[in-house]
Amino acid sequence: MNGHVKNMHLQQLVEKAATLLCFLLLLAVDSTKTVAAGRNQECDYDLQQTLRLSRLVHKETGNLIKKYKDSEGEMAELFCNALISGIPDPNISGLEPSERIASIYTQLQVFSPHLKRVHEQQMDLQPQSPLLNLINIVRDQSRRLTLRINNIYRIIFPNLPLPEPAGGPTALPPPQNVFQQKVYGCVVLKTYKKLLTNISKDMRTLKSKVCRSGTSK
Repeated sequence: MNGHVKNMHLQQLVEKAATLLCFLLLLAVDSTKTVAAGRNQECDYDLQQTLRLSRLVHKETGNLIKKYKDSEGEMAELFCNALISGIPDPNISGLEPSERIASIYTQLQVFSPHLKRVHEQQMDLQPQSPLLNLINIVRDQSRRLTLRINNIYRIIFPNLPLPEPAGGPTALPPPQNVFQQKVYGCVVLKTYKKLLTNISKDMRTLKSKVCRSGTSK
C-alpha cells in the first residue's frame, strides 16, 4: 500500500513537472515572438525614417540644381548635360541586403568630398551666392543620411563588418578653370540626385526584406 501511494505521488510530481515545463516552453516561445515583433517594429521605423530622409535630401538637391541652373541662365543645360570623367557612379551594387546597404553607405561617403569641392568652388566663384546655403543644407542632410545608413547596417548585421570604400581617399579633379568648375558642379549635383533616387528605391525594397526575415546576409 505504501509503495502504491509513493508511486501515485511520484506520478503526480512528474505530471506537475511536465506541466510546468510546457508552461515555461510556451512562455519562452511567446517571449521570443514578442522580442522578434519588437525588433521588426524598430527595423520598420528605422528604415522608414531613413527613407523619409533620403527623399528629403533628394528634394533639397533638386531645388539646389534648379537654383544652380537659374543662376547660370541659358548656359545651364550645356553645363549640366556635359560628359566628364571622375564623377562617382550613382548605381548601388550587391545582391544581398547587407551588400546593398553597404554599397549605399560607400557611395554616400564617396560623394561627400565632391559635394565639399562644389561648395568650395562656388565660394570662389560667387562668395555671396545664396547657393552656398543650399549646398550646405544638402551636405548636412547627406551627413545625417550617411550616419543613419551606418547605424542601420550595424543594427541589422551586427556580425558583419561594414566595408570601407576601396581604393583609398576619393580622387577629386585637378584645378579647373571657371567653365570647368561650373560644369563639374552641376554634373556632380545631378549625379548625386540619381544616387538619392536609387537609395529611396532600395530602402522601400529592403524594408520588406530585412524587417520581416531577420538578419539576412
